[in-house]
Amino acid sequence: MFKKRMVGAVVGAAITALVLAGCASDGGDSGSGSDGGSGDTPYIALVSKGFQHQFWQAVKSGAEQAAEEFDVEITFEGPDTEADVDQQIQMLQTALDKNPAAIGFAALDSQAAGPLLQQAKDSNIPVIAFDSGVDSDIPLTTAATDNLAAAAEAAKHMADAVGHEGKVALVVHDQTSVTGQERRDGFVQYMEDNEPNIEIVDIQYGGGDQAKSADLAKAIIAANPDLKGIYGSNEGSAIGVVQAVKELGIDPASLAVVGFDSGKAQMDAIRDGLMLGAITQNPVGIGYETVKAAVEAIDGKDLPETIDTGYYWYDGANIDDEEIQAVLYE
Repeated sequence: MFKKRMVGAVVGAAITALVLAGCASDGGDSGSGSDGGSGDTPYIALVSKGFQHQFWQAVKSGAEQAAEEFDVEITFEGPDTEADVDQQIQMLQTALDKNPAAIGFAALDSQAAGPLLQQAKDSNIPVIAFDSGVDSDIPLTTAATDNLAAAAEAAKHMADAVGHEGKVALVVHDQTSVTGQERRDGFVQYMEDNEPNIEIVDIQYGGGDQAKSADLAKAIIAANPDLKGIYGSNEGSAIGVVQAVKELGIDPASLAVVGFDSGKAQMDAIRDGLMLGAITQNPVGIGYETVKAAVEAIDGKDLPETIDTGYYWYDGANIDDEEIQAVLYE
């Protein structure tokens, strides 16, 4: 019924909030000062692309699990929205100023982050990229979903849903991060290679913001009354599309909505028939593997170029299966 690609460990069947003593999970001072940790405990700073979405809370949970297992201190922070590039860059600068033993970084804008990544390299601070790859050779590895393959899987299900013909559109969270680019390009490339009778009529960028994505979806639908499907490339994008469909009173049977990520709102939309299905990542595994790789980097171990943390397609038929429930985040 669905395609499964899980590479590496799925960490835990449920998301557990493990709060470490001395770990300022809201991005506050870790107490590490300039020695890279409290006493002999290494300090690892993680700067994500966001903090409010349930996805990032799940990544944080996995990072905390690994921090406890490997006896390190971490901080985990991210900007208010995934459009706040300047705020993320300031967070990365603040993290570097604490002289951590390693940094985990999910770039909103690889170019904007370039000078600070060079600063980390010059300071001999290993950088581990996570969730979003970084367009740089400075990170030692990237712990992430294979977003090109995952987006192609979303496109495959969209094509099936629209009968392999007609007009579809995309609402993408950004065009500056590697994640945004790959989740767009994987979807588009699949359609170009495999679906000659499907036309992509529009690609819009909503910054992962639900309200903005809803407005964009409404505009796309107004301009294309014969539209047969919309793909939302992350949690905020997908829920924005669902919101637009609901507010316009469109019959879900006439407009297929495919999403990416999980969260309660998307799960509810799938169960209610408002969304066809979505790709779920393994966010706990992403957080866990990022901290594990950082520890190995601190210890001088060689790392693979990428750590593929896997993905699943889920829909109304399999959403309650045990292996799917283990990687959904709400």
